[in-house]
Amino acid sequence: MGQGHSEEQGATRVSTEQLSHELAVRFAKKCFTPLEIMHFKDVFSSLADEQDGIRYWKEETLCRFLALPDSLSSGHLVYQMSTYLGAFPFPILAPSILTIEAMLKVVVIMTERYGKVLKKGKADRNKLLFRSLAVFDRRMSVGHERPSHEILSAMKDEEAEGAQEKVPVKDEPHSHATGFSIDQSANDGDEEEDDDELALAALESLDAIEVFKHDQRADTKIHHAQIPFDNFQRLVMLLLITAPLDSRESLSKHAERLTPSMLDGLRKVADSIVWSFTPEQNAGISYESFNTIITNSLPFIFDGLNPLFEHFLFSKNIDLSRRKRTSGVRALSPTIPQVPDTPLEPLIVQEGEILDTNILSQLSFFLKGSSVFRRLRPLYLGGEAGFSLGSFEQKVFNWRAPSILLVSGSRLPHIPQGSRERAFADTLPPKRFPNSSAGNSTTGRVLFGAYLDVPWKHTNKEAIGSSSSLLFQLAPIHEVFRASTVSKDYATCTKSGIGFGSPPPRPKPVSGLSSQLTLGAVSLLLDESLEFGVFTHDREGGGSFYPSRSRPTDWQDRFEVESLEVWGCGGDAEAEKQRAAWAFEAREAEARRNLKLGKDIEADRALLEMAGLVGNHGASGGSMG
Repeated sequence: MGQGHSEEQGATRVSTEQLSHELAVRFAKKCFTPLEIMHFKDVFSSLADEQDGIRYWKEETLCRFLALPDSLSSGHLVYQMSTYLGAFPFPILAPSILTIEAMLKVVVIMTERYGKVLKKGKADRNKLLFRSLAVFDRRMSVGHERPSHEILSAMKDEEAEGAQEKVPVKDEPHSHATGFSIDQSANDGDEEEDDDELALAALESLDAIEVFKHDQRADTKIHHAQIPFDNFQRLVMLLLITAPLDSRESLSKHAERLTPSMLDGLRKVADSIVWSFTPEQNAGISYESFNTIITNSLPFIFDGLNPLFEHFLFSKNIDLSRRKRTSGVRALSPTIPQVPDTPLEPLIVQEGEILDTNILSQLSFFLKGSSVFRRLRPLYLGGEAGFSLGSFEQKVFNWRAPSILLVSGSRLPHIPQGSRERAFADTLPPKRFPNSSAGNSTTGRVLFGAYLDVPWKHTNKEAIGSSSSLLFQLAPIHEVFRASTVSKDYATCTKSGIGFGSPPPRPKPVSGLSSQLTLGAVSLLLDESLEFGVFTHDREGGGSFYPSRSRPTDWQDRFEVESLEVWGCGGDAEAEKQRAAWAFEAREAEARRNLKLGKDIEADRALLEMAGLVGNHGASGGSMG
């Protein structure tokens, strides 16, 4: 009986590996062109090490090929993720040896090319990435208790030891690895056997949906796992660098901007993102928190991995043009052509006091990178144009495309100091909420912004914007507040200031009613002088923007504006339209100045005033009794 059971186990093990092989073959046939497979094989073979007849990649090889910057210390994390993904769809095989089949699966998942085989989408990829980064402890499986910082630190040390570079073992080239602890079953066998049965059933028929269902069997364990914060911070710093990466560019070109000052700025942006996962309350990032925040505030954070791993699909050793000349056969163009060693095109035409390449990458985590990289133009820079509504309107109003407003400043004390602060406080309702969390910052600096998908205009009667509008905080904590349809007061621009999420102010005080401004449940307001601002967050919601999904508390930040910028989203066509609008307004203004009056000057002036060409034509008309 024991011998039969052993033979059955051996058959199961071989079948599992054979099915994994068949999945890799299916990926190769359906997710890549023959030319891409040729390039991939050449890239792998030219850099692979060999031991006991097995060709594989070491951690050093992977990091060198991807040109990962040493200053970010993220190479081991990427290698750890790869050895987990290489075992897909059988987590029990992780960490896998990075053979050519394992590396093929890594590239398929990282580049999101699995759509022709696996019918699930980005959410499942994010789940795989979470598990590839997380650590698991059986002590958490009882009662779903959270680990302490000390326990998580010990868990991370165990992971580092367990994830040391794996090399083939002689006479056992296909042995099961011990695996990351996140994949070790807490039920000592039963659940693991169920997983094997599901994997066999799924891959025997090569049913793509069932393959993913098998991978989701680890959901019962995923809630006992967490990503250490310092590991995630290093990964975020790498993702900020890879965000603008094109599949034809080397990461080393983008890493050239990592001067000491830029590295410090990169670390501050990463801090803001990591603090959105409330590290002051948790020892690590749970899957629930990861899924909520990634989905809402960082939907494109992993997009930079796609072009990074597409580098596997181009080999510099293959010269198709020479092959065409010698064979006389029409050659296909490679997916990723070789790029000459030329400087990169700047990501923005000029940097502002707020917007630099680090903040630009941060924006691309929730605004698609194709709409921000090399697509933003400075419309209004307060430090150059002056802090006034007149300058703001002159610079911004003729832009006929979406725009991004950024405002930074320092928190005001609870008790207003000076006449200007008191005058600003008098225009607002009494402060009921405390300041928001300071995150990892000790300076009191805050950075807020808004994305407006329609052109700016005066909003004396009704607000502008749509359900695509966004309100966001970039520092000291990163969070995006998406538009609601409960109210449509998305954006306003009046004589009282600039607002997002608040209704337009009343034109004149109504007798018996307060003259104070009305603040939306989740709103940003800048006063008429663009000198002060206030961001309000009421967790009950009910306004034009949804409240936070990760910070269920009330807060209000009142701040003194230090920098204010508006950036237009668009290219040369949008800029040309704005220049044409400016030229038209200049011609109209000149025509009004050159108007010649007749002999009856008073009558002519009255006629022109009625036409709205001169005089106080903005005044309201009288009433008829």
